[in-house]
Amino acid sequence: MSTHLPTSSLPKIEDARIAVVSAEWNGHITGPLTEGAVSTLKENGLTDDEIGVFTVPGAVELTFAASKLIESSEYDAVIVIGCVIKGDTPHFDYVCSSVTQGITHLNAECDIPVIFGVLTVLDEQQALDRAGGRLGNKGSEAAETAIKMVAFNRSV
Repeated sequence: MSTHLPTSSLPKIEDARIAVVSAEWNGHITGPLTEGAVSTLKENGLTDDEIGVFTVPGAVELTFAASKLIESSEYDAVIVIGCVIKGDTPHFDYVCSSVTQGITHLNAECDIPVIFGVLTVLDEQQALDRAGGRLGNKGSEAAETAIKMVAFNRSV
């Protein structure tokens, strides 16, 4: 059962371009998350030409990719998708901190929203549950957030 409760209906946005950049690391998780995001964008009126899909090796590289996509001035929002699974070393903490701080910085400094679709989980099952499993698809939720944020950005 999903804990995601929609608080408002999705606005209709026209002439919007949204980029989805996905980490290849844990691709069996990020693949379904990316598919969920793209599917939700299409269900809400975006065409293939209005959705850019890109990949980077891992979660740390998501910030760089988002920054370059923002600099391109071609997109109204960027969704970053990754999956970091806790292991036995502090690597998890460093990666999570890096990508979180990087995306937070971009959101504070840039003119378009960057949507955080990075799973930070304790084990693989938690990730599977959130990538189309019993807790829904967090990639789809990230796409819903992108649509809402594009509409918000256009309204202010």
